[in-house]
Amino acid sequence: MRDAAGGESRSEAGQTLATFAIFNLAGPQFSPRIRDIGRLQLYRLGPAATRRTRYPRAGPLPGQPIQTQLVTEHWNDLLRLVASMKFGHTTASLLIAKLPASSRRSSLAKALHEYGRLVRTLYICRYVADEELRRRVRRLLNKGESLHALRRNLFFAHQGHVHRRHLDDQVDQAQCLTLITNACVLWTTTYLADALDALRREALPATDELAAHLTPAQHDHINFYGTYSFDSDAELRREGRRPYALRHDPLKTPRIVPLPSRPPERRTHRAQLPPVSTR
Repeated sequence: MRDAAGGESRSEAGQTLATFAIFNLAGPQFSPRIRDIGRLQLYRLGPAATRRTRYPRAGPLPGQPIQTQLVTEHWNDLLRLVASMKFGHTTASLLIAKLPASSRRSSLAKALHEYGRLVRTLYICRYVADEELRRRVRRLLNKGESLHALRRNLFFAHQGHVHRRHLDDQVDQAQCLTLITNACVLWTTTYLADALDALRREALPATDELAAHLTPAQHDHINFYGTYSFDSDAELRREGRRPYALRHDPLKTPRIVPLPSRPPERRTHRAQLPPVSTR
């Protein structure tokens, strides 16, 4: 999940040194959640003799030294490697899988590994010292989990399992799920923006700080089950978006919801979704 500052937030999976290095070279900030921080190794700069003088309060935490000379020698190659990824000549997953895969890693892979040591050590120090960073990482992860929940609720047929045998059919099914998910996110994003504008016109509290906690993956307003009727002609004739009704609740914050559309005069398509198993 990416925030407005260009940071990427992930759970504990995929926290390799190569991942930290590639993200840092490519531009975005890799900001994973670190649950068991005590098991991670910190790395240091300089020889072991100067460790106590350079890091008097670190104690035994800084471990092995970072080979900065190796990173300096392959710096231009590292930039070319990331540039090939950014321009679409290769993928990040392929870089991470192929470079450290061989039994005798190349010097370029070792340089990427050493640079990842430096980036991850700096991030761990920031993660421990900056409480706001930890809150921002958790907030982004919660938004990512809400998107996964939306996908699970959309993919309820066959209890969320892919039963297609051929790869092409499996890819089609996955792409259809992505298309429907994007449509839901787009609809929610559009009407969330309209709702915030309407609240601000009514002089109600809808600040940017509160809006930062919203996610377009919320799906309480979506009915996943039942019969869906589509009238394409009526939707095309309608000008603008659906109007909003401002509902005042003395015990809750005022809420804006879209007014239900008028029943269509003619149904052009009717799709019956399969029932959901209660087992």
